[in-house]
Amino acid sequence: MALRLNLSREDKGRLSTDKEVPDPVLAESARLGRRGFLSPLTCRILVVNVLALAILFAGLLYLGRYEQNLIDSEIQALTTQGEIFAEALAEGAYGTRADGSTELEGAIASTMLRRWVTPTKNRIRLFDQDGTLVADSRTSLGLRGGSIIVSELPPPDTPDNFGGIFDRIYQKIIGWLPARQLPLYEEQADQRAADYGEVSRALEGEPASAVRLDDSGRLIISAAVPLQRFKQVIGAVFVARDGQMINEAVRSVRFDILTIFGAALFVTVLLSIYLGSTIVRPLRRLAAAADKIRIAPGQVRSIPEFAGRNDEIGDLAADLNAMTDALSHRFDAIESFAADVAHELKNPLTSLRSAVETASRLKDIDQQQRLMDVIQDDVQRLDRLISDISDASRLDAELSRDESEKLDLSKILAALVEVHSTAGSHGERQVIFEQTTKGPFVVLGNEGRIVQVLQNLISNAFSFSPPTGRVMVQISRDRDWIIAFVEDEGPGIPPSSLEKIFDRFYSERPENEQFGTHSGLGLSISRQIVAAHGGIIEAENRTDTSGQVLGARFIVKLPNP
Repeated sequence: MALRLNLSREDKGRLSTDKEVPDPVLAESARLGRRGFLSPLTCRILVVNVLALAILFAGLLYLGRYEQNLIDSEIQALTTQGEIFAEALAEGAYGTRADGSTELEGAIASTMLRRWVTPTKNRIRLFDQDGTLVADSRTSLGLRGGSIIVSELPPPDTPDNFGGIFDRIYQKIIGWLPARQLPLYEEQADQRAADYGEVSRALEGEPASAVRLDDSGRLIISAAVPLQRFKQVIGAVFVARDGQMINEAVRSVRFDILTIFGAALFVTVLLSIYLGSTIVRPLRRLAAAADKIRIAPGQVRSIPEFAGRNDEIGDLAADLNAMTDALSHRFDAIESFAADVAHELKNPLTSLRSAVETASRLKDIDQQQRLMDVIQDDVQRLDRLISDISDASRLDAELSRDESEKLDLSKILAALVEVHSTAGSHGERQVIFEQTTKGPFVVLGNEGRIVQVLQNLISNAFSFSPPTGRVMVQISRDRDWIIAFVEDEGPGIPPSSLEKIFDRFYSERPENEQFGTHSGLGLSISRQIVAAHGGIIEAENRTDTSGQVLGARFIVKLPNP
């Protein structure tokens, strides 16, 4: 036990004297400290959520289909108005020439147009069959008799308030959207039907429409229908209006979308930050705890638990706690193992040193020979100890690397029994193998290590059995377990030692066996192997009805895959 105390003091001294934190630790602490409220993971969550919302917002904000439907409806309404006006003009705004042909009367048409446009606010122009403008609703009289031009004044400037700022932001956002590619609307001083394609087509007898933009960027929608008298085209009615109503409708919808987007963006940002914090905050705590364990593994034995979280982070915390607990036990086991090894090695080394020192002073050859025999026994004992210690120290690593395979345990036991029966090294002792239940007896594991366990149990049973005794090896199946029994007819195991025999370096050997033949690690290694395979190994005494001990029984339980 002295080595364990020395190691602990050395560790405590190292932890207490190393006041300067290593550079990697400082770097890790600085890295964790630089992360503010919005961690990189939170920023990624925020960007992904906002990007998806922005894509949806941009698609809704475009409203190209909605705007086109409004334009189509407006064109249909203007065409219908034009057809009504054409029918009325064909009945009341014509005159007969000297040659008997029919022509439009501009003065009459202008009066009629002026009355019609008052409720509609549309602009109506009338072209005769020669393509000459004969009437315009913006004039108070026919064009041929003189006119007064009526034009709308622009709206008064509004003060630059919050609404104006919002309008400029709206116009800025709309400027990012793809613009409609429309022809320019222009009016010549002397307007002709040839200036407007839809009017030219109407004079040919076919209704037509067009959508243009004026020099101020306003939408101009127009429709032209033929004016016919007895199926003879005598002119064309040209109805036009600006698209301000359409712009206002689209603008209203866009404002609603902007409002909803603003509210959704606000909620998305808050939820993203909340989601990021629920993920990042526990991860930071886990990272900090893991860093403390890395710096001082002997002082910190657990990490924060999130028992209330039924999610992956809660599972991660539980798994990390289990891993930390397993590592802590492993560290304790390594320290205890080192102390036990030092204790076990010290006895033969002390005997060796005493024998060597004594042999150098003795003159009697017989006494020197006896001391040399002691030295040889101690060397052999050290060799066995070192071999078993090496095997035990490598066991976990080898079991974790080796691949498991399906094994028939009954065949393995039958082969071992056959080997011991034919070896001839056990005198008159017998070994019997039987299956107490029906198979199959398949287990999953490493064949070499399982053979090592069973071989050790059978060898121990032979060593404790009397010269004419027998060893019974049985195998059975109990639901999900494959169970192997190894029984002897020896003196049994002291009740107080039924668990101790599986401790390292603990030895309960027959009295006639030479001291130091076994290291005391066999059963400890066997339990370690069985536990690594998910099984259980136990020891008990066989007794009769009166309670007399008939021998020992070792039970190995392995799971059936």
